[in-house]
Amino acid sequence: MMDAEHDSLPHIWYLKQPFGWKSLLVLLLIIIASSISAERMQLDRMASQIGDFALEAVGLRESSQIGRGMGSVTRDMFPIAISDRRPIDLMDGLDESRLPFLAHIETVEVQTTELDPDTLQMTTKVSERQFLVEPIGYLLFVLGKMVETIEIAIWASLIAILVSLPLAWLCASNYSPHPLIYGVARSLVSLLRSIPELISALFLVLAFGFGPIAGILALSFHSIGFLGKFYAEDIEAANKSPQQALKATGASDFAILRIAVLPQVLPSYTGLSLYILDRNIRMATVIGLVGAGGIGQELKGRFDMFQYDRVGTMLLVIFLTVMALDLISARFRKRLV
Repeated sequence: MMDAEHDSLPHIWYLKQPFGWKSLLVLLLIIIASSISAERMQLDRMASQIGDFALEAVGLRESSQIGRGMGSVTRDMFPIAISDRRPIDLMDGLDESRLPFLAHIETVEVQTTELDPDTLQMTTKVSERQFLVEPIGYLLFVLGKMVETIEIAIWASLIAILVSLPLAWLCASNYSPHPLIYGVARSLVSLLRSIPELISALFLVLAFGFGPIAGILALSFHSIGFLGKFYAEDIEAANKSPQQALKATGASDFAILRIAVLPQVLPSYTGLSLYILDRNIRMATVIGLVGAGGIGQELKGRFDMFQYDRVGTMLLVIFLTVMALDLISARFRKRLV
């Protein structure tokens, strides 16, 4: 009787509020913290300068700090440097009968002002000086540095992939041979991933000296931390049904990984490997700033000497290289995945 009476009562539907007083309190605290942080990070100054630059761009303001700063750089950056011109007297072992491609020797008159020791007066002397002129010399030099940068990235990615494949097996909770090994392996990849390439490159340059060795190792360490983590997570997330079927037949863990897991994770492994290669090419440019080889080392030197036309050449080559590699990796991924 009571059940029939309860069923006859109209059902009252309540709309659950998406936000309560706790959510509003958290939101208020976030707004207060963001306001304090924005003042410390000078976001108001940033917004003001960007606004002044926007007004300058549309002609409503005569000048702005951003416009003046960028203008001084871009005026010297274009046209970019293609040729190279070096005095012969500073070049040892130059064989004038076997000059570089398209190169020629140019003789110019040079005026120098010197102090005459007899009269103690400044005198101007005119002398001839020979220069080796290479019409595309600097462009070829930059392309060579870019090839070195790509080589650093390829070797770093290859080392990272070869180390991460067995490391992922130790980092996978369902295949690691012992919980202690699992914890150590996970801690190792977390440590490698937490150290930025630029920081590790600084110490490796001190250990190995300037050059590509430090760059290869710095990129390899961070890439191992990245790939080891995501390779292991792909193994853990693989479909369990094929693995259980093989395990029921008495197959070993290695056989299960090879037959049941690898075909599932191979597309993801391919995408992760191509991403790390693309990332390492861009990061190889950055770590070169601290002397770890590649085009970044040349870029830092030219920037410090305010040779912005040569900086513009390197930036253009880097941009075109990254764009070309994006197209190549996209085609490769479509064919393989």
